[in-house]
Amino acid sequence: MKKENIIIYQAENGEIRLRADFKKENIWATQAQIGELFDIERSVVTKHIKNILRDNEVDTKSNVQKMHITNSDKLVYIYSLDIILAVGYRAKSTKAIYFRKWVTKTLKEHIVKGYTINKKQLKNNYEQFLKDVENIKSISLGKVNIKADDVLELVKIFASTWFSLDAYDKESFSKKGFTKKTINVEAKELYADIFKLKDDLIEKGEATNFFAQERAKNSFEGIFGNVFQSAFGEDAYKSIEEKAAHLLYFIVKDHPFIDGNKRSAAFSFVWFLRKAKIDFMEVITPQVLATITLLVAESDSKEKDRIIGFIILILKNKK
Repeated sequence: MKKENIIIYQAENGEIRLRADFKKENIWATQAQIGELFDIERSVVTKHIKNILRDNEVDTKSNVQKMHITNSDKLVYIYSLDIILAVGYRAKSTKAIYFRKWVTKTLKEHIVKGYTINKKQLKNNYEQFLKDVENIKSISLGKVNIKADDVLELVKIFASTWFSLDAYDKESFSKKGFTKKTINVEAKELYADIFKLKDDLIEKGEATNFFAQERAKNSFEGIFGNVFQSAFGEDAYKSIEEKAAHLLYFIVKDHPFIDGNKRSAAFSFVWFLRKAKIDFMEVITPQVLATITLLVAESDSKEKDRIIGFIILILKNKK
């Protein structure tokens, strides 16, 4: 199955593989090519795709495109890797069965080990892989409170996309895919919930009365106002991801409280994402949240934009 210099095919064990120099963020195929991949009729592919889109298994807008056939004005629909894989789950051919066996084996390995490695792809991109890992590790260099295993947890978050790691390295953070919607929240509402956290921590013996006590009157409200400020009808930080990242950063770095700044910042970060109804739990695990917060705390102020961008990239990898 070819598209420009890309070849997608199925190995004998059912694994979906790529051949040639592949540097894109997705794989696209026509119905005919998907049929060829799983050895099923095109009409069967059409039926499966119709059901996949009807059931909202994948988003139509981001997974279906139109393209012109070479030397022709005719348009043809092409479908993303998400749809290709979804068809493989539904098809009943021998090739599809091999594919599902491979997927089951791969998922089992991922669940048991916590990671999976495509040795063939890693071999082809080994130098880039080492460079990308070093890019992530570099921000924790010399920061004694950050454990190596926690940094590797962040590396895993980025495993799904070379683009994100490259953007992190170049400090070029695209705003494509940001969540833009209006959320009506107030500082006093968040502060009240932080005090509920405080009561819980005190009861557990994990905090004192100094926790979340402001150093100066309205210092926390000032940070909140800076994050959610607007001018001429435009928000200073337009997306949910930007607001959440800056809220975490400013609470940690500006120390509005006598004690508990990092825990309050992490709580505020999660609180706001929940208010915005953002599904972040797959990428912002407790371990990742703790590591991000420590990275912010121990980072140089000159790294602010890079750290903020790093947090945003993690949020953009949410499903």
